[in-house]
Amino acid sequence: MPITITDTADEQVRDYVGLTDVALRRRLEPEHGLFIAESEKVIRRALAAGHRPRSYLMGERWLTDLADLVEQAEADGVPVFTGADAVIEQLTGFHLHRGALASMERLPLPTVGQVVAAARRVMVLEDIVDHTNVGAIFRSAAALGVDAVLVTPRCADPLYRRAIRVSMGTVFQVPWTRIDPWPAGVAELRAVGFEVAALALTEDSVPLDEYASRAAERVALVLGTEGDGLSRRTLHTVDQAVRIPMTGGVDSLNVAAAAAVAAWELRVPGH
Repeated sequence: MPITITDTADEQVRDYVGLTDVALRRRLEPEHGLFIAESEKVIRRALAAGHRPRSYLMGERWLTDLADLVEQAEADGVPVFTGADAVIEQLTGFHLHRGALASMERLPLPTVGQVVAAARRVMVLEDIVDHTNVGAIFRSAAALGVDAVLVTPRCADPLYRRAIRVSMGTVFQVPWTRIDPWPAGVAELRAVGFEVAALALTEDSVPLDEYASRAAERVALVLGTEGDGLSRRTLHTVDQAVRIPMTGGVDSLNVAAAAAVAAWELRVPGH
């Protein structure tokens, strides 16, 4: 039976405390090996990817709408918590208009070699700190044929709630892992047959469409952080810098928009 929560200090629901507090979640979630999935679609995608729920937190009416999840949870011994809207909002820090949250167990990250073994198009996210941008890039990667995503050590967590939500759960669909150390990891990609290109405004960069017309069989495209772009060390390490030609006096796009353009341009026909 679902457990009704009336006290936000109840230790049973500590996984859900302060979900809008980024600093708190950065400490709590990796330490306890968990992440929070929000909304029915995202929860179902996480389950399909093999993640095990630790617990659920649902608005009262969603106990009926998600009856199959509730029944499976009870069969598996996974607690389902519910409560009044005001109590849930006080606990989490926001109004749960998407109906359901799940505290999920993280899976061990695969190695870079495992993630890129069969990949032909890979994106590397260097120090992108905005979770919304990370989620949007994953969504474009899933939609436009990118086979894998690698994130550098200082990049935002793809399993942070906002990143998962913006990605529409595609963080569970596109294979990914952390590449560390970086940019030394460029050599690891090159060793398994990737040409490593960087999306950057440099004097020697070539237009993206021109590069795409002669791109290698396997390409890893590096995208830089929102403010400063790619580091000089990275630009000196990669094989080629490429740029998206601009008009209207605009010199660059938001990194998530640029990722979508690049994914489309570099797509493998029929892939």
